[in-house]
Amino acid sequence: MTQKKTILSGIQPSGKLHIGNYFGAMRQHITMQDKGDAFYFLANYHSLTSVSDGKTLTDYTMDVILDYLALGLDPEKCTFFAQSDVPQTTELAWILGTLTPVSLMEKGVAYKDKVANGLNPNIGLFTYPILQAADILIYHSDIVPVGEDQKQNIEITRDLAGKLNRNYEQDLLKIPEELIVKSVATVPGVDGRKMSKSYGNTIDIFDEGKSLKKTVMSIQTDSTALEDPKNPETCNVFALIKLFADDDTIEEIAEKYRGGGYGYGHAKKELLGLIEEYYADARNRRKELAADPGYLHDVLREGGNKARERAEQVMEPIRSATGLYRSFNY
Repeated sequence: MTQKKTILSGIQPSGKLHIGNYFGAMRQHITMQDKGDAFYFLANYHSLTSVSDGKTLTDYTMDVILDYLALGLDPEKCTFFAQSDVPQTTELAWILGTLTPVSLMEKGVAYKDKVANGLNPNIGLFTYPILQAADILIYHSDIVPVGEDQKQNIEITRDLAGKLNRNYEQDLLKIPEELIVKSVATVPGVDGRKMSKSYGNTIDIFDEGKSLKKTVMSIQTDSTALEDPKNPETCNVFALIKLFADDDTIEEIAEKYRGGGYGYGHAKKELLGLIEEYYADARNRRKELAADPGYLHDVLREGGNKARERAEQVMEPIRSATGLYRSFNY
């Protein structure tokens, strides 16, 4: 019998999750839970590079748990846990850090981009790829689904695993494969740029009512008059409609654009209805889950136990090889 490959991915609880997160990563995570031994974690250590208030981080973490479970992540099919529940991760990160040239971190494209977007250039952000490498390597991950912007960090992960193996002349860490996720085009935010918490241009997945309507109606469009024909392929509203609508509805709305007499306000109302319908069942499920915090705690406890067990199997021979002394067991 062929052993299932281990799939590893994480998401930062650093703000409300938005539809860019869903179509860019979350939907793929939920699909892949049926295709291997999936480990999905809440990257709360990583969140500390941008969130410095404890109550805020706790709230964001609970929101992400609720969002994933409501959208279909099944803890019976995957291991769902908090990064901070696995101390072996930061243990391995330190060991990898002692083998990492400073020059390698200085080449980090993701670090430079985040600083350019206003994040504080702290050491945690600078060494982010080392902790990310430990996240991946501590479970002997085979496949790591990432976006194009994370490709360099996966290359760094592979380099560090090989460096440790060569340094101690043992196959202590498995070299993972990258899986570049290209399932959807860039999801535009309300200002036309890529949807991102950093830009403050997001549409939150579980926003509703007047708040959701206000956000959708604020999407930027050009000044083409109501009666004039419009090009749907250059419109941010239509780009979002295509994420939620079926093929027949997409073509029907596109014809309205081209025919004239159809304003951007009409398109925004159609988008609003599509979003509300698309997430209706998940929204109800989320409210039910929020009323049962004990269940959420149980999910993370069970996931953390399983993740620590796997991580300890990987970490023990590394401690032996590096000569680290420890007088107790986790």
